[in-house]
Amino acid sequence: MQQLTLVTPFEKKINSQLSKQQITVLQINLGKRCNLACSHCHVEASPKRTEELSPDICEQIIELIYKFPQLQIVDLTGGAPEMNYGFKPIVEAARKNNKQVIVRSNLTIYFEVGFDYLPEYFAQHQIRVVASLPCYLADNVDKMRGKGVFDASVRALQWLNQLGYGNDPNLILDLVYNPQLPTNDSFSLTPDQLKLESDYKKFLKTHFDINFNHLFAITNLPVGRTKLYLERTKLHLPYLQFLESHFNPVTVEGLMCRNELSIDYLGNVYDCDFNQMMNLPAKTPNGDTLTIKKLLASGSLDLIDKVQTAAYCYGCTAGSGSSCGGALV
Repeated sequence: MQQLTLVTPFEKKINSQLSKQQITVLQINLGKRCNLACSHCHVEASPKRTEELSPDICEQIIELIYKFPQLQIVDLTGGAPEMNYGFKPIVEAARKNNKQVIVRSNLTIYFEVGFDYLPEYFAQHQIRVVASLPCYLADNVDKMRGKGVFDASVRALQWLNQLGYGNDPNLILDLVYNPQLPTNDSFSLTPDQLKLESDYKKFLKTHFDINFNHLFAITNLPVGRTKLYLERTKLHLPYLQFLESHFNPVTVEGLMCRNELSIDYLGNVYDCDFNQMMNLPAKTPNGDTLTIKKLLASGSLDLIDKVQTAAYCYGCTAGSGSSCGGALV
């Protein structure tokens, strides 16, 4: 097994522990059920997975949304979040409390039996749709996400456009770019986000008459299926070393883990979705791990002073940085 001793501990790189700020974002992983099984998925979601939110944890999350006005954003992910228990109750509780709701959608879910209501539902509740489209070329998308996914994604985007997404200022449609997984140690950083956004907009408008608001260029972190692939190809350590060699200290201030709580389908609390997938729980100053129930009992979301870090944090801090909202600088 590859040792990671040749990668500088992240806290040593930044000369301190990474401090937590006031919590304004609640990112909830509703479960691992998904209609796709993408090659780069850090959640390792698929149609075969059954893990999802329970009614009890759903009720606790809704109580959290009602109890803490400081929350500005409720960010729903999965798997396909729309397939997992609690999706609609949490959306509606968050909107009732004037939170921005983000749904991280794979787009193809709209064409699965029982889910064709979603685009209209999204528009009705003014949900911000952040949709995975790792390239604007069909071959690359299908290679990463499955045969026919690009064509289905195009149809889904056109459907959202017809409802006003990408044009109405209250109906925000963002796309997510992920690079192809490397085949050798000639790694490269995620391309310039603004230039890539311009390329996406020009291509999708010209060929499919699709409009969208923003492109988020996200680095593949060595977590989940990406990590398994890198280990199989003996690229895991070289990739981490590449990311470290491109560490950009300017990105640290804007890291998403600093003002968010990541919640799993069991109600456990993490600093970010990547830590969640690597089972690295958030901790209080006295070393306790947290659950939603503990947050509710304490009456505070701000019980964490330091973010738990690991070698893969270099993925969020290399080059222009990477977050659920794309580049950081």
